[in-house]
Amino acid sequence: MLKLFVPLALLAALVVGAVLSDGASKPADFTYINGSGTINTLDLQRMSWQPDLRAARMFFEGLTANDVFTWGYDVVPAVAESWEITDDGRTYTFHLREDAKWSNGAPVVAGDFVYSWRRALLPDIGSDYIAFFLLIEGAPEFYAWRQNAIDDYESRPESDRTQAAADALWEETQRRFEETVALKAIDDRTLTMTLSEPTPYWLDLCAFAVFYPVYPDLVSQYEKPAANTGRLDLRQGWTKPDRIVTNGAFMLTEWKFRRSMRGEKSPHYWNRDSISVDSIEMPVVDEPNAMILAFESGSVDFVTDVTVGYRADIYARKLAFYDENREQYEALKAEGLDPIEIDRRLPDDPRKNIHVFPAFATYWYNFNCLEKLPDGRSNPFHDPRVRRAFAMAVDKETLVREVKRTGEPVASTIIPPNSIGGYTSPAGLGYDPAAARRLLGEAGWPDPSQFPTVDILFNKDAGHDLIAQSVAKDWQRNLGVPISLAQKELKVYRNDLKKQNYMVSRAGWYADYGDPTTFLEINRSTDGNNDRKYNNPVYDDLLDQARVETDPAKRMALLSEAERIIMEEDLPMVPLYHYVTVYLFDPDEISGINPHARAMQQMYMIDVLGDGKGPDVPRTMPVLAPTLGEATP
Repeated sequence: MLKLFVPLALLAALVVGAVLSDGASKPADFTYINGSGTINTLDLQRMSWQPDLRAARMFFEGLTANDVFTWGYDVVPAVAESWEITDDGRTYTFHLREDAKWSNGAPVVAGDFVYSWRRALLPDIGSDYIAFFLLIEGAPEFYAWRQNAIDDYESRPESDRTQAAADALWEETQRRFEETVALKAIDDRTLTMTLSEPTPYWLDLCAFAVFYPVYPDLVSQYEKPAANTGRLDLRQGWTKPDRIVTNGAFMLTEWKFRRSMRGEKSPHYWNRDSISVDSIEMPVVDEPNAMILAFESGSVDFVTDVTVGYRADIYARKLAFYDENREQYEALKAEGLDPIEIDRRLPDDPRKNIHVFPAFATYWYNFNCLEKLPDGRSNPFHDPRVRRAFAMAVDKETLVREVKRTGEPVASTIIPPNSIGGYTSPAGLGYDPAAARRLLGEAGWPDPSQFPTVDILFNKDAGHDLIAQSVAKDWQRNLGVPISLAQKELKVYRNDLKKQNYMVSRAGWYADYGDPTTFLEINRSTDGNNDRKYNNPVYDDLLDQARVETDPAKRMALLSEAERIIMEEDLPMVPLYHYVTVYLFDPDEISGINPHARAMQQMYMIDVLGDGKGPDVPRTMPVLAPTLGEATP
């Protein structure tokens, strides 16, 4: 164990132990802290936060999956046992395996995917990832029709807005979907779809949680058209443990909101013989220091995201461990072993439990790009010159060296350099306070003291306050503008972010799939994750051109130009650094956690070594890993 704070470990054990034992019949085989710990929703089509997506991969499964123990995150069969793609790259036919079952024993059929993807395409749902589903031919037209139909319905006199009228609109919506959208269940085991243009990463998207199916017979009972609006009235009762029906490796057996969640191996899962743990517990531990103490006390086996203020000290301990074993470490690394396997082969030491990996992710500050702020004031950040000035006035090197101190690379682009084969990022903007001041003057602010007070929105914990203080000092020193820090609870922060109730806000993004568009699409004017409300038709057009470009090199060039626009000209956000992921787990006791930069952990791969369940042999990555997969030290 780390034993960083031994006197407090007993208290942590008591607190976490109380959570784990509350109502549980027996301890779970494997216990882990799932990021912030709080699961917001298990409604697949409405997810967007990492803890939710991580839980979704435990309880549900899509057509495909990613083999997270390959450096390319290879796409492998899941509910679909095979598929064909037409020569033009647009039509996909998936063949569902016969033994794919829901947790109630019912077969998973093609119509379940049609129902679930139709949900994602409804404006009623408000999916953050609707842009993915709009790639299907006819989907944009259906979405637009549904939105217009709802608007027309809501404009009717109240006397015309009856339950019968709302039901009729919903029946018409279903007919329109069948007629318009190129997504069809040919039979129970055959699903076909045609995309508007070739999408090289479509199979990767099908492995993403929002594409997983929900159980139609259950969910439809909780979604009825409302008479006053015509929209579906969405109720979440179907996600409760005593009702939810899932199709993944685990069934949800307990969910005590803000306390714990538990899953048990599903007896109906088609690949159940590969599962090496019978139960998994996810206690909610919100306080970052308590997460460390819970691990030290043995209450949890894995912490997925170490965010304590002394994280840099933890990182320093791991570096010191490698330094003390430098010769052996370098020899093992030269063999091409992955960093977790290297740790297993090094001498026994509690510092082996610390794991720091580069992540396929970026931390940035959003600029609100709307012309007006929510209170009606003119928004100075509507001017891209102002945004560029603020971007060039941040000393990122000092930020990562003196504030973060955990090896994060400075970011001048949103996409981590060298993270995608065949793609070259632009240079981005450097640190240039003098040029920033000139640019701010050109934008109409020769006297920076007259600039409106800049509110920086961020949520509590995870060191966001220290980052905000550092950035605020840079902007005050280099630009001379007044700054105010707006720290809020996570729920309030998220709500303000989505409603653009901010001037500047902290944000970050972990890639959903291995293509530049996983970062670039979130700045498309119509994307659900465009929290900046950035809108540039030239940028959107480049993304559109890339969608239909079949030459891989030309496609990547178009995407690189799109990134150049947002990173060198328009700056809807200022990238600060590329993330590293800090895990806590004992590599001698746990297998199934991978060191890949995409940081996707599949909990159904967990094997508690030496417990007599599963192979009890560590799972490792292939040798000769690429740069992004190497250990940070």
